[in-house]
Amino acid sequence: MTAAYDLAAAFEEAGLLAPDYGGLCLDGVLPAAASAVGSQDQHHEAARVRLGVPRASRVCVVLVDGLGHAMLSERRGHAPFLRGRLDEARVLTAGFPSTTATSMGLFGTGCAAGRTGLVGYSVRNPDTGGLANLVAWEGAGPAESWQREPSVFAQLAASGVEVTSVGPGRFAGSGLTEAALRGARFVAAEPLADRVDATLHELTAPGLVYLYWGEVDKVGHHEGWQSRAWADELTTADRELARLARSVPRDTLLLITADHGMVDVDRRALVDVATTPPLAAGVEVVAGEPRATHVHTRPGAALEVADRWRTTLGEAAVVATRDEAIAAGWFGPVAEHVRPMIGDLVVAATGVAGVVDSRTQTPRSIALRGMHGSFTPGEMQVPLVVVA
Repeated sequence: MTAAYDLAAAFEEAGLLAPDYGGLCLDGVLPAAASAVGSQDQHHEAARVRLGVPRASRVCVVLVDGLGHAMLSERRGHAPFLRGRLDEARVLTAGFPSTTATSMGLFGTGCAAGRTGLVGYSVRNPDTGGLANLVAWEGAGPAESWQREPSVFAQLAASGVEVTSVGPGRFAGSGLTEAALRGARFVAAEPLADRVDATLHELTAPGLVYLYWGEVDKVGHHEGWQSRAWADELTTADRELARLARSVPRDTLLLITADHGMVDVDRRALVDVATTPPLAAGVEVVAGEPRATHVHTRPGAALEVADRWRTTLGEAAVVATRDEAIAAGWFGPVAEHVRPMIGDLVVAATGVAGVVDSRTQTPRSIALRGMHGSFTPGEMQVPLVVVA
């Protein structure tokens, strides 16, 4: 080992933002909504008070995938409805990694990745040693075995409240849906206008309705969030959200949030493990994604590999050992069955950099323009818009 590595100092110098678990965080949105619509759970009520959410007989929670607070603020001219409410919006943090699978677990259960096991886009399965994709839910086995925490939807439904989830048909019964959002009655609808129509129909009766929209994130990945195409998609989403807000029945509470933000990466700043010998040596498998990487090393090699990765990547990333990342609270409290899912090293990209591995990642995924997963404010901060 070379000179001692000060993880906290590296984190601060890079301008990174830690998750505010149990505070102004995505983990409180669905519990707060549950309390607003009638849950008697004390943790749900605490979240409602913390986030300043009023009570109502009907609650609609909308999650716009990939709509970070900084992105929305910078491009607010393309979103007149949200722009008019942005100054009063709460600014929440996502969890770590700031990526969809992890955030859906945080959102759906109120628990961070250390409890849900949804520790990244891809994860090394401790039972098989292979990579599990937690978005496509390939290689992870039964959802209820992987993610063991109760969902807020299931808790609310068990108390007698009607809970409905509106989204694309392919999500009905999918692994990630069952892991994070099990317990809701699913209503399939495809275009956003149809989803808004379905949501309005479901809101004719008291209860909680959840609406998901993923195109903002999809366009951001392929075109970048600073592109014209992303602005156009934001405008489309904003127009339908405005229609939803003005069409809901009386005594309806509308909560609009997101699962993470995004950065437009510089492809020249992506470092490929496969073609960088100091990074490849001693490594068995690389999981996660370019902005939040889990490095699983050969037995006994973690400290040596950490030293090489820190030297090679320099200011492009913060590199923590598993124990350091857990002690720093990156994943919240960590259950024993989740611990081996976390890499021997956890690497968080800074700036517009990233780590890829062309041996296991497709050229298409490496070529994405917009990425997320790390601790930068652009990735970590999401809005919570409350329309009562």
